[in-house]
Amino acid sequence: MTRVLSCIQPTGEVHLGNYLGALRSWVIGQHTCDAFHGIVDLHALTVPQEPGIVGQQTLELAATLYAVGLDPDIATVFVQSHLPEHSQLCWIMECTVSVGELQRMVQYKEKSAKQGGFVSAGLLTYPALQAADILLYDAEEVPVGEDQRQHVEITRDIAIRFNHHFGDTFVVPKAVLPRAGARVMDLQEPTSKMSKSATTESGVINLYDDPATILKKFKRAVTDSEVEVRFDRAEKPGVSNLLEIQAAATGRSPEEIAVGYSQYGPLKTDTGEAVVELLRPIQTRYHELLADRAELAALLAKGADKARAVASKTLARAYDAIGLLPAG
Repeated sequence: MTRVLSCIQPTGEVHLGNYLGALRSWVIGQHTCDAFHGIVDLHALTVPQEPGIVGQQTLELAATLYAVGLDPDIATVFVQSHLPEHSQLCWIMECTVSVGELQRMVQYKEKSAKQGGFVSAGLLTYPALQAADILLYDAEEVPVGEDQRQHVEITRDIAIRFNHHFGDTFVVPKAVLPRAGARVMDLQEPTSKMSKSATTESGVINLYDDPATILKKFKRAVTDSEVEVRFDRAEKPGVSNLLEIQAAATGRSPEEIAVGYSQYGPLKTDTGEAVVELLRPIQTRYHELLADRAELAALLAKGADKARAVASKTLARAYDAIGLLPAG
């Protein structure tokens, strides 16, 4: 099967849009490809962090990935910092890419401008670590949005340059559009995607909001001044968002669901209840895992072992290609 790598940073709360738009597709995809999923905690250090925060968020994200349905016997789920091979190959990547290439990265320009006085060197070399993340696992495909495509392109450039100088060593990956998931918009700003950086919490359904909070947020969802319930993204973005969310939660089509409503109130209530039921088993499993740190640690150790079996061979291949002196 095709080797596919998708990674996620342990920053911010996972929300309904993350789940329906991406994570649920990961769960489906683990049965059709050789799936590797990294929790890239080292990348989170490119901005200042308080002690202990990244570790706690990493645990919570790991619990989420297993709770939504990633199977440790099928997919390879690992924490980036658990494998020193990432940092070791990163140095080789840093020595293969130029400073000019790194400075031209769009995300570096945007994020460094926002950070003001202190800009971490890690923010500049972030693409080198990301290249190591990808190349370590001989990934053939890397599903990314448009904002990350440049990172895959520079990874390809680094791999091709290394292979040309030292001989065929790395698989040259390609960026692919991720499997399309449900499009989930902000409940208060239905023309904008649901996001961790939303201006107000009331428009975002976090994966672990309690049922009362979820229902309250849906009851306050923005619709329009009309009364007709129909699926029309252009003219009725708020109503259409509710219909799409309920469709994703129930397996029906938005158009089919719209036929059953003549008022917005019942649509909001039913959509909220559908989401509560969709998230109930995920929330239960998540809390079980966080309450049993030994089980969670065992699952991550299993993932690290599976990842290391691939990563260590790739790193050794790179060292051998360069001609570094083997350890005695």
